Formats: sequence, C-alpha cells, structure tokens
Amino acid sequence: MAGAYKTPGVYIVEKNAFPNSVVEVATAVPAFVGYTKIADNKGTSLHEKPWRITSLSEFKNYFGEEPDDKFEIAEKADKEHADFKSGEKEYVLKRPNGKADTKRYYLYRAMQLFFQNGGGPCYIVSIGTYSDQGVERKPLEKGIDMLLKEQEPTMVVIPDAVALEEGDCIGVQQYSLKHCGYQMKNRFAILDIHNGFKERSDNDPVAAFRGDLGTNFLNYSAAYYPWLNTSIVQTTDLGFSSFVDVSKVSELLLAEAGGENAPQDLKDILAQVGKADRDPKAKTYLSDDELHKILFSVCPTYSKMLLAIKNKLNLLPPAAAMAGVYTMVDNARGVWKAPANVSLASVISPAVNITHDEQEDLNVTTAGKSINAIRSFIGEGTLVWGARTLDGNSLDWRYINVRRTMIMLEESLRLATKAYVFEPNVSSTWVTVKSMASNFLTSIWKRGGLAGASPEDAFSVSCGLGETMTAEDILEGYMRVTILVALSRPAEFIEITFQQQMQKS
Repeated sequence: MAGAYKTPGVYIVEKNAFPNSVVEVATAVPAFVGYTKIADNKGTSLHEKPWRITSLSEFKNYFGEEPDDKFEIAEKADKEHADFKSGEKEYVLKRPNGKADTKRYYLYRAMQLFFQNGGGPCYIVSIGTYSDQGVERKPLEKGIDMLLKEQEPTMVVIPDAVALEEGDCIGVQQYSLKHCGYQMKNRFAILDIHNGFKERSDNDPVAAFRGDLGTNFLNYSAAYYPWLNTSIVQTTDLGFSSFVDVSKVSELLLAEAGGENAPQDLKDILAQVGKADRDPKAKTYLSDDELHKILFSVCPTYSKMLLAIKNKLNLLPPAAAMAGVYTMVDNARGVWKAPANVSLASVISPAVNITHDEQEDLNVTTAGKSINAIRSFIGEGTLVWGARTLDGNSLDWRYINVRRTMIMLEESLRLATKAYVFEPNVSSTWVTVKSMASNFLTSIWKRGGLAGASPEDAFSVSCGLGETMTAEDILEGYMRVTILVALSRPAEFIEITFQQQMQKS
C-alpha cells in the first residue's frame, strides 16, 4: 500500500487478526416424503415442493389432517385372526375393496409421532393427496429428487414406503440411500422394515429386508425393528365414520341386544344410526356424537369394534419416532451422543417382544446389516436399544452418532471454507484455514464431541507445501487440507468382572 500514497499524512490500515469462525450446521432437520390431505399455502400449491414447518399445527394448516380410514366388517375366515366377537360369531375388520391393513397412508400419524418424541423443524414433500389409487413408488422417488436442491435437511424419512409391496418398498429405500450417500453425502436415511409388525418366525421380515436391500451406501442409514403399538389415536377420535357400512354396525348391535326383543329405546337409537336425513325437530333426534357416546357405553360389541380399529391405526412404523429421538438427543446432548437407551413417547409397546438372545442376530450378523432393536423393559417402558448403522461390520461407520457427527463436521467446515475459494494459495491463507478449523474442532472437543484428554489428542489439522500439497498441486489450483479427528464411540458392551479374593480380616 505504501506505493499508493501520494500526499503526506497519516494513513490507517486495518488488518484482520482472527480467522473466520465456523458456524455449526443443523444436525436434526428431517425431510418427510409422502401423501397428504391437501398441499396448499393460501392458494399456492405445495405439491412436490419441499416446505419447512416447525410444528404439527403448521402441518395441519398446509397439508391437512388424517386420511379417512374406513373399515368393512366381515366374518372371520379359517386362518384369519378375529378382531372382535359378537354372539357366537367372530369378525374381522378389513380395508375396503379387499385392501390389506398396511395399504394406508402413514405420513400424518408419523408426523404426530415425530413431534411427540421431540421433533422440531422439518421439511414436508407432499407427492399427492389421499385417493383410491393408494401409495405408488414413482411419486415417492420423485419426492426424494425434490430434496436435491435443498441444503438444510439432514435426514430422510419415508413413512408411506411400507404401504407398497415389499419389492417396491425396498426400491424406494434403495433410492433414498443413493440420495443420501451418493448424491448429497450430507444426510442420513432412517428406514422402516416392511411388515415389521410380524414375528421373525412369520416369513422373517428382517431376513427379507437384509436380503433385498443390497450393499450400497449402508453407512448413511439405520433401520429399526419392530413396529410400535402407539397411543396416537384415541377411541374418542373414532365413530360411525370409521365404518364403510354403518347399517351392518346397527344390525350387529341390534342382534347383540336381543333382536326384536331388544329394549324399544335402544331400537329407536339404532334406527338413527347412519341416517343422514334425521329430523332435528324429532323428539328422538340425537347427534352422531351423542349416538356414539351412548352406544359405546351400553353396547360391548361397539366398543370392541372401535378398540380393534384403534389398535390397527395405532400400529405404526418407527422411523418417524426415531427422527424425533435424533432431534431431541441432538438438542439435549449433541449429535455425537448415540440416539439409544432413550424411551419413546406415545408408545405402549413394541409390536413384537424381543429377548436378549433374539437381539444378538439383529445387532451382529455376518452380513453386517445391523438392525436396531426397540425393546420393552419392566419399569422403564419402551426403549431404543441399538445405535448401529446398517454398515454394522465397519469399524469406521458402525455407529449412527459417528456417521452423523462426521456429516456435521464436514458440512460445517465445507461451508466455512468457501470463503477462501480463489484466495491466494500461499502460507498466510493456509495458516488462516488451519486456525479456523482448529478453533472449531476445539469447541467441539470441549463439548464432548471428540475423544481425547487434550485437543492434540482429539484432532489435528494439516495444510501446507510439502505437508499436504506438492508444487504441482498449487500450480493446478488445489489447496489440500487434512483433518484427523478422534470421534467418540458409545460404550455398547459394558463388561464387569467379578472374582473372589481371600479373606483379609
């Protein structure tokens, strides 16, 4: 600058004494892909448009509420499990048109479970509205592609995938793995196991999942088994609208009460069930809500039917709940804390009880595809009892918190280092970048994110000619920075050794 001065005087020159600071990126911003009732923002369509929300009320405002889940009543076949009994006959509740119970829309209930378990800001990609067509594979994959231009999401969850046929479900999950581990490399997929509500002795769903998923990008994902019996749906949320044929309900309840010998007041009440043209001025007029409350209290079969429907609707895949757990643990402890040994809210029990011995094959297998167990413990509730990625045999990426911590470190430093693109590739720039990275990693170490008694034990940052770069690298415009970090790993197995000693006194 001295050569530029022309007039005698005093000139002030300010120099930056400190490097840029690194801002830690968000670690728990899941993106949910699925079907919604609506997709509208004050007249503007949100179809296939990633939209950020922060609460369930916002989800309802933009995407509506639950689907209209209805059930048909049919007599039980030989190999079917009865849902309720009326008189001497057993009945099952089925989806209309012969659809299986899994052929339903899961996203809304999944969002309820997500926010119940500590969920916060997230993205919703609505790929369609509720219709008779049901869930389809191509729209789900297209919804995943919509996330390519979004920088903030760090997790991908697709609750509706389990409503597909098993092969299509696996295809969507493989597509999400490719998105996370190959295209973006900065987000983590939480997967559900198709038919994960079944026992492993019943066409083992875990073995089918492991056998079909493949081996690509497994360290960018985790899977959980079994599904969950939740308390999201209450009996008060149900009523006559839960049945396809209300007249069938009235018929069964009348038969239960004695048919023609039933009390006349109950006959009058049942005669009103399902009639849309009831006269409000009639003395016997009752609203649907009043009818529902009376029948629920006086007709055991009616309460059994609603209880069976409630149990069906409350059987949910666990990925959304785990996205909430990830968020809660990240906010309370940090992304470096394994999201395990945590109880699940609004969960009554796992759909399948897993013993200590049964979990061995889930957690450790020769194929390496570790499945995290959700187990019930006496006096403790339902706990997440696993913290492994699907790449369970990898010493580098075995644990969920290790992979997610590394994603956070990489993204934070990548965004901070963009400020030095096209800066002179000289020692002063190298020192600045090293100092910036070292300051950031020191702060992570102080908070318990890196292992080591001192910063020197926890990490090292190298950048320089003859150290990480050759003269040819500099000529070609490369500035290479090498960072070594000692990530903290969970104490997955605690061994306490007991041995008897001689009496000393």
